[in-house]
Amino acid sequence: MKAASILWRRLPRAAAVCLLMMSLLPVRAEGAEPPVRIGISAEFGVIGSTSAQAVEMGARIAAEEINAAGGVLGGRMIEVLVRDDRSVPARAIRNIEEFAADPAVVAVMCGKYSPIVVESVPVVQALRIPLLDPWAAADPITEHGGTPDYIFRLSMRDSWAMRAMAEHARARGIGKVGLLLPNTEWGRSSERAFRRLAEAGNAPRIAGAEWYYWGEPSLGTQYQNLLRAGAEMLILVANEREGVLLVKEMAALPAGQRLPVLSHWGITGGTFFENAGAALGQVDVAVVQTYSFLGADDPVARRVTAAAARLGAPDARRIPSPVGVAHAYDLVHILARAVERAGSADRAAVRDALEEVRDHQGLVKFLSRPFEPGRHEALSPSDVFLARYAPDGAIEKLPQPGR
Repeated sequence: MKAASILWRRLPRAAAVCLLMMSLLPVRAEGAEPPVRIGISAEFGVIGSTSAQAVEMGARIAAEEINAAGGVLGGRMIEVLVRDDRSVPARAIRNIEEFAADPAVVAVMCGKYSPIVVESVPVVQALRIPLLDPWAAADPITEHGGTPDYIFRLSMRDSWAMRAMAEHARARGIGKVGLLLPNTEWGRSSERAFRRLAEAGNAPRIAGAEWYYWGEPSLGTQYQNLLRAGAEMLILVANEREGVLLVKEMAALPAGQRLPVLSHWGITGGTFFENAGAALGQVDVAVVQTYSFLGADDPVARRVTAAAARLGAPDARRIPSPVGVAHAYDLVHILARAVERAGSADRAAVRDALEEVRDHQGLVKFLSRPFEPGRHEALSPSDVFLARYAPDGAIEKLPQPGR
């Protein structure tokens, strides 16, 4: 994934985002109905991150398609607005409050960082504005217990990610794993999920769990502790910065001390491949995913790939953070169908209608009923697979062990 080929990475971030917005902004004729707006609050300003930009790309491609087909509610255009939360909870909450103050905003979409979304859920519920989650995976995001439920996720759950990694480890004959986790709700959610699997006999035994804080200069101590505890494989929960740090430290060790790594998908939300460089070729790293553009030749995939090419990603192998693009694209189309079903952009009516959308042919998959009362998860554990970075940076699906 040669990130330099992506349009917004050739320009200063602010200029690139503006250019992207202008390229897909619907033109409103004089006297036309006001737009129906979708707000995105995500980590646009985090250095090295591509997740927010991928979410925006998917949302804008979907909005462009909807608008080209006549919009919603008899001709109202879909308009996508973005705000940078810099992965700071207070900023995210402020963004959501400001979006909610605009009566034209029918829903808000979040970004990758689970701790931000977990803290935003009570605000979303209080404001009664639908929150569309295309990436953040912490289980508690959809287990908040509020009614009516305004949180709708088309993404992975940490428990599904841990299950996929546990199954992969067992298929490779691994008896003991080490967990390396951030001291955040994302890390704690993942640790709880893996422990449940291990206690039920559905995962390798846990040799130990080591924790780290964002910004630590080294993960070497935690890694060595897990080696000494007898770990045969590392279960990593990390974003791109910590993923790069770990891979480079592991590559500097003797080959016999480099454990295979199964990683949560946070590393795919930024410039992990570019910054890991040659070290990545020295470490066995696989990562969970839910969608790949590679080999996808259905009509929806062809449309989205062509639209991404117009935005600077010349082919399927160079679409950045592909799950963010795919999930956001599908969520915007489902939202548009809900608006049509509701017959208005009233948030409460749209919330109810999101639970009634049927037979949606999405990019990720066909969804007979994306959401329903008591189930606001559009995907399922069967959608999770293991993948690996190819030499060109594309994320390729791995065959299951033993097949």
